[in-house]
Amino acid sequence: MSFLKKIISAEKSSVLNESSYEELFKNWYAPLCKLIFRTLKDKALTEDTVQDVFIKLWEKRNELKIETSLKSYLYRAAINATFNIIAKNKRYPKLSIEDMTTEISYSSNIEGEIQARELEQKINDTLMTLPEGCREVFVLSRQEGLSYKEIAETLEISIKTVENQMGKALKVFRERLL
Repeated sequence: MSFLKKIISAEKSSVLNESSYEELFKNWYAPLCKLIFRTLKDKALTEDTVQDVFIKLWEKRNELKIETSLKSYLYRAAINATFNIIAKNKRYPKLSIEDMTTEISYSSNIEGEIQARELEQKINDTLMTLPEGCREVFVLSRQEGLSYKEIAETLEISIKTVENQMGKALKVFRERLL
C-alpha cells in the first residue's frame, strides 16, 4: 500500500494512520518551509503556513482524492497557502513605525518609490490572474529560481509543459505591463 493511501484510507484515527501522518510531517516539513521561506522571508509566518497545510491535510484526510504525487500535492498546497497570505497582506498591509520612518527619510525619491510600488502592484495583480498551473510554474521559475527540469520533476509534468506554461505567463506579463 502506498504511503499516501496508508494516511488517507486507513480507517478513522488508527495507529497506522497517525504514525504515517507523523512520518509524512517529518519528511516534508523542512522542504516545504524552505520553499515558502524563499517567498515570505519570515520564519514564524513560514512555519505557521506549513503547519496549516498539514492541519488541513489531516482534517480532510477522509475526503481527499489526490490525483498527482504526494510531493506535487504538498508543494501545490504550500504554494497556494503562500499566495493566500500574500493576497491578505496586500489587502491589509502592516506598516510599522520603522517602515514609516524609512519612507519619510527617502521622501526625496518619492516619485521613484511610487512608480516602483505601482509596478510591483501590477506584477502581483498580473500574477494572481494567471491560471493556477501557469502561476505555479512562473513562481517556481522566477521567484524560487528552479530550472525547468526541476519544476517538471517537482510538479510531475513534462519539461515541454513547463516551457508552454512559462510562455503563456510571460505573454500575459508583456501584455499587461506594456
